[in-house]
Amino acid sequence: MSYAEEYKRKLVSADEAVKVIKSGDWVEYGEFAGTVRALDKALAKRKDELSDIKIWATVTPYPLDIIACDPQGDVFTYNSWHMSGYDRKMANSGFPVYYSSIKYSEVPRYIRQEITGLDVAMMQVTPMDKHGYFNFGPQCSFQKANSERAKIVIVEVNEKQPRCLGGYEESIHISEVDYIVEGENPPLAQIPAPPPSDVDKRVAEIIVGEMSDGCCVQLGIGGMPNAVGMMIADSDLKDLGCHTEMLVDAYVYMHEAGKMTGARKGIDPYKMVYTFALGTQILYDFIDNNPKCATYPVNYTNKPAIAALNDKLITINNAVEVDIYGQCSSESDGFRQISGTGGQLDFVIAGFESKGGKSIVCLPSTYRAKDGALRSRIVPSLRPGSIVTDPRSVAHYIVTEYGKFSLKGKSSWERAEGLIGIAHPDLRDELIGAAEAQSIWRRTNKLA
Repeated sequence: MSYAEEYKRKLVSADEAVKVIKSGDWVEYGEFAGTVRALDKALAKRKDELSDIKIWATVTPYPLDIIACDPQGDVFTYNSWHMSGYDRKMANSGFPVYYSSIKYSEVPRYIRQEITGLDVAMMQVTPMDKHGYFNFGPQCSFQKANSERAKIVIVEVNEKQPRCLGGYEESIHISEVDYIVEGENPPLAQIPAPPPSDVDKRVAEIIVGEMSDGCCVQLGIGGMPNAVGMMIADSDLKDLGCHTEMLVDAYVYMHEAGKMTGARKGIDPYKMVYTFALGTQILYDFIDNNPKCATYPVNYTNKPAIAALNDKLITINNAVEVDIYGQCSSESDGFRQISGTGGQLDFVIAGFESKGGKSIVCLPSTYRAKDGALRSRIVPSLRPGSIVTDPRSVAHYIVTEYGKFSLKGKSSWERAEGLIGIAHPDLRDELIGAAEAQSIWRRTNKLA
C-alpha cells in the first residue's frame, strides 16, 4: 500500500476521530502552538456522553472548547505540565487547573516510564511528506514519547505549521498513526514579547556586560530575557551560539544581525538548537525548513550534561522573588501557580557546569502591591506557599537593575549582604533588619 493510499484509509473527520475516546481516558492535547483545535471542538460536543476525561496540556495558547462547555470541570479534568496565560485566566475564573511539577528534561521519561496511562494522543502536525512523515512543527519537546506511549494516536494536519528540521524525534511516520484529521488550517498562536521597560533595559545592560564573543545563549520566557536578546542584536558581540529550550523572536533578530553564527559551539556547531518555538510569524517563517535550526526532544536540549558541553553557556531566566539566602521562586505567587518549573532548573545547573559559563536569574527589584505600596522582590523569606524553583545551593548570579551578585561559595552573611546590595535602596534597611533578626548579618557588614 502506498503512503497516499494509507493516508486516505486513515483520514476521518474530527467528529469521527474523537469517538475512540471513552469515559475515564487520559488524553494528550498537544503542546504549545501544536495544541489541537478541530479535535478540541469535536470532543467538546461529546461532553454529555462522557465522564472523567483527563486532559494533558502544555502552555495552551488558545481558548479551548472543552473548557467553555464545561466551566466547572465536571467532565474534563485539565492537567498542565506548564501553565500559560490562558491557564491562569481559567484558574482565576474558578475553573480547576491542576499543575504537574516537572524538571522539564525528565518529562519524556515520565511519559515512557512513570505515568499510569495515556489512552489517546492528539497533536497538530504538518502535512505528510513524500516519505510518509508528519513533522511535529515547533514543538518537538516530548511529542515522540507521547506517540510511543499512547494506545491511539490522532494527528490533526495544519498546513500553517512550519516544518522544523531535526535533531531527532521531530516527526512521526504514518505507520505509527491511527487516525488523520485535516483541520481548518488556523494560524499559529502569535505571542509577541512585551515591550521592555526601563528596568528590563538596565538589567539587560548588566547581563550583556557579562558576555563575550563565542558565548552560547539560552533565553527563558519574559520581557527581561527578550530585552537581552534584542540588546545582543545591537551589540558588538560575535560568533554567539544558541542552545535553548525555547526559541523566540529575539533569536531571529540576533541571527539576522550576524551575531549568532554558532561557529564556536561545543556541540551542534553552526546550529540553533531548541525544543519548542513560540513567538510571532517572524519566528515561524524563520524556522520553516531552515537547516540552520535543529529541533530536539527536551531530554537532549535541557539535559544539563549535554547543554554544558557548550563552553561559555550563558543562561538567562526570570524570577518572581529571591530570598536573602538565594532561594529563587520563579513559578508561583504564594500558593497560586502562575507558570511552572519548566527548564529553568535544568539551565541554571547547565550554565554553571559549562566551562566559562554563567547562570543568571534576573528580576526587577520591586513591584507595586494592590495597595500601591512599593514592595521588594528581594525578600527576607519567600511568601507562604511560594515554590522554590532554584535551591540556594544551585543558583549562581542574581541580577536586578541595581547590579549583580554571585551566590556561589558565599556564606549566609555574604549572601545577605550581596543580595540586599542589589535590592531597591529605599527598602534595604528593612531587609537588613530582617537579616539581623535571622542572625545572618554581621556587625561589620556593609553595602557597596
